[in-house]
Amino acid sequence: MTSDVPQSSNIDLTPNTPQEDVAIEKTEELESLKIPDLEGEKNPVVDSSDQDLSPIDEKLLPVNLEKTIEELTQEVEELKQHKQVLIAEIEALEVSKAQKLSEKTQTVEATLEKMIVEGLKELQQKKQTLELSVEQLERRRDRIREEMKTSFAGISQDLAIRVQGFKDYLVGSLQDLAAAAEQLDLPTQQSWEEPSEPVNSPSVSNSTLQFAPQEFAEQTRKIQEILEQYRRNPDYYGPPWQLRRTFEPIHAERVQKWFFSQGGRGTIKSMGSRLQNILVASAVISVLNELHGDRTRFLILANTPERLGEWRRGLQDCLGISRGDFGPERGVVLFESPDALVQKAERLEEDEFIPLVIIDETEEQISLSLLQFSLWLAFAPDPQQMNSYLY
Repeated sequence: MTSDVPQSSNIDLTPNTPQEDVAIEKTEELESLKIPDLEGEKNPVVDSSDQDLSPIDEKLLPVNLEKTIEELTQEVEELKQHKQVLIAEIEALEVSKAQKLSEKTQTVEATLEKMIVEGLKELQQKKQTLELSVEQLERRRDRIREEMKTSFAGISQDLAIRVQGFKDYLVGSLQDLAAAAEQLDLPTQQSWEEPSEPVNSPSVSNSTLQFAPQEFAEQTRKIQEILEQYRRNPDYYGPPWQLRRTFEPIHAERVQKWFFSQGGRGTIKSMGSRLQNILVASAVISVLNELHGDRTRFLILANTPERLGEWRRGLQDCLGISRGDFGPERGVVLFESPDALVQKAERLEEDEFIPLVIIDETEEQISLSLLQFSLWLAFAPDPQQMNSYLY
């Protein structure tokens, strides 16, 4: 029979030596420090190289750490140097920027200074020009005052010559009128006491057209009514050829004097500006158009296109007429030369029209041929004041 006692294997039952105990302890410590496998295996295999860690490897660790510290220190030094370089570049850029800004500021200041100098030069030139103009006007004023002092009643010799020529013309005209009146067939006293037929007012020819109140009472009353209407009830949106502007008493006084005292032929003292003179002339034109309708023609004389343009605009504004009313065959005709105006006025009288000649204030010399017509109106400048529109 076989014995139930197991057969003994070759087992070493001898106690371990101290060196072997130390090796076993180190192995257990290494196994306890072993990092488990990332793949999570149940039976991780221990690398024999991990178990062979010797005390020499532990001594190498401080050496690597010192090398790492040296490398980091070197990198820090390099970064500090790079920082210093960047700071230097930033300072250089700021200096460059400040220099450029200073250069631009200097350029702008130089440009402004140049502009100011040029502006001052221009202003000085204008000032000199104005001073020369003022000196010329002052000399002209002094000369006029001297002429007024040396001439009789403040009238210069030239004006006295013109007045004398006009006087001679008036004397001749009055003689012609007297001769024409002697040839009229006047009614006798018996015919006045017992008129057989109603007496109609005689027709007035173009050459003897007058507005004296004692001869034309009906026309005088109508003219006064029209002027009173313009003064008290102005119609700013009335029909063409009717006055559309405010009519002051001073304007009415000028117009009444021309109609009733001067008989529609003479000069009116200037109102001080061309626009005011145009307003007075517009009132006269409106009254004549109301009395005679399309038979009237108005001839304006001024020696420059600019003044004629101002007359055209002023008449359009005061009378509500258009550019179509101006022209050789229209209601208003503009002239720069008195000779052309005289020829036109003579043709109009031949065609049985009633021309009114209006002479601008700036006409220094008036042709005597203009005074032959039955209606003419001239504006005389006031020698005691400077005209504001002379150019």
